[in-house]
Amino acid sequence: MLVDHLIYAAPDLPAAVAEVEERFGVRPQSGGKHLGAGTHNALLALGPRTYLEILAPDPEQPVRPETRRLQGLTHGRLAGWAIACDDIDGAVARARRHGYDPGEVIDGQRTGSTGTVLWWRATLLAPRDGMVPFLICWGDTEHPASTAPAGLLLEFLHIEHPDPPSLVPLLTALSAHVDVKPAMTPALVARLNGPHGVTVLR
Repeated sequence: MLVDHLIYAAPDLPAAVAEVEERFGVRPQSGGKHLGAGTHNALLALGPRTYLEILAPDPEQPVRPETRRLQGLTHGRLAGWAIACDDIDGAVARARRHGYDPGEVIDGQRTGSTGTVLWWRATLLAPRDGMVPFLICWGDTEHPASTAPAGLLLEFLHIEHPDPPSLVPLLTALSAHVDVKPAMTPALVARLNGPHGVTVLR
């Protein structure tokens, strides 16, 4: 399993960028806009093919259901994650054979800050409060981690959840090998290593 990216959802992008830079010692770089989705982002590399996406409503786009949810946040938090796939159709078929349907594969795109358009194929963001990953394939598009600011490394990722046994079959179907620990509320917990040492993001 390769974690493609972690999604850090926030109500305001500039504020979240400043927060992440202060906490981790690396400044996220503007990624661009998800035209039609109402969001924009900033990125940090967490390894050669893994990155952190800070996602927030784009004030220059119309408000959509997803942006309303982001605007309703009181603070930033890890809200989802993606697994990299070379053969996303095959990965979806395998998951379905193991009893979990991750949904249809859709085409996505984002216009970068330099005007370059990135293309990908992905399943829809999974349910369960973002604890279950979605699948993504970048094909021939340059991976975002290759141009995002470096300096951080994802050392470890685990899930906290009130009912771990409910998640295990879904994660197994996706070949998502992460620990699920009992906790009062669901949370993604990432251990990052960087200029400020080892820090936890959740």
